[in-house]
Amino acid sequence: MNTAAIRKIIHIDMDAFFASVEQRDNPELRGKPVAVGGSRARGVVAAASYEARKYGVYSALASKIAAQRCPQLIFVKPRFEVYSAVSRQIREIFHSFTDLVEPLSLDEAYLDVTENKIGMPSATIIANQIRARILEETGLTASAGVSFNKFLAKIASDMNKPNGFTLITPDKAEELVAGLVIEKFHGIGKVTAAKMQSMGILTGADLRERSEEELVRHFGKTGRYYFRIARALDEREVQPHRIRKSIGSEHTFEVDLTEEEDMLEQLERLSKEVAQDLERLQATAKTVTVKIKYFDFTLNTRSKTYLSEFKSAEAIYTIARDLLRTPQLPQYPVRLLGVSVSSLLYQHDKQEGYQLTLEF
Repeated sequence: MNTAAIRKIIHIDMDAFFASVEQRDNPELRGKPVAVGGSRARGVVAAASYEARKYGVYSALASKIAAQRCPQLIFVKPRFEVYSAVSRQIREIFHSFTDLVEPLSLDEAYLDVTENKIGMPSATIIANQIRARILEETGLTASAGVSFNKFLAKIASDMNKPNGFTLITPDKAEELVAGLVIEKFHGIGKVTAAKMQSMGILTGADLRERSEEELVRHFGKTGRYYFRIARALDEREVQPHRIRKSIGSEHTFEVDLTEEEDMLEQLERLSKEVAQDLERLQATAKTVTVKIKYFDFTLNTRSKTYLSEFKSAEAIYTIARDLLRTPQLPQYPVRLLGVSVSSLLYQHDKQEGYQLTLEF
């Protein structure tokens, strides 16, 4: 590995973000299993506290199933405006260390601290300073991963959650990736993982044995990405001002949805998440697309484009709701729903991100 080109990348991931905010703001919820979103009778869980996760309660799980798994589960209504405000607060902390910040969602981001505002050579120290400031200023905990590329930093942040820290150095990277089970690879979803397992690819070591040609043949152009991450390689830069052509959010449900009210509740939540990203990027949209995947993995998308632009969660949800009903409501159980917006218009020009390379 060329040490002159090694970067210092941090991935910060808030711990059970929505649920942790609710527990922070309501002392009666602390230490108890909490589900954000849904209700005991209907709906879908948007987020779950770690106390709830011990019972097998996770995001995108049908609320009825969640209540069965954890009878003492407490359901609370989402407060997306609060989560968005806390996210902005956390992002200000990131920017006090570096301008190379690439948010992935309200609760996670990549930071390139190869060069940074405090002149600190250690990414480990910076990551722990960030975690300490988040705790001090918001009362919330975050997990951090540090490595020399985005793929490994993301893997690292998930290894010791909650409130954890993991460093993956260049000399340990290939060995760690080789021993990683395939479903733990960032960028490999459940369906792809199942396909790989059917091919006998169970770990990073198995993946590394496959040629790039074979992986492209089975997985398309994404196979090139799989070929590289199996070797701990990832040249993607942290992009603080990435111009995106579309913004979307989707969820796969553990139990297929069959009721309209459950689908609409999920669309409303997804619309709010998309609207928050529009606000963060200072953009508006003209097109909404609803993605529907049925129980048999059949995929259907429905889109509508308007002459005027919009950005509010209410507008996105109204359009998404109409698309769900047009030409008719889904006639089969729904495994996944997604909402995305495109034809984006940015409020100001974005500056190009830049790459810095220094010794790790």
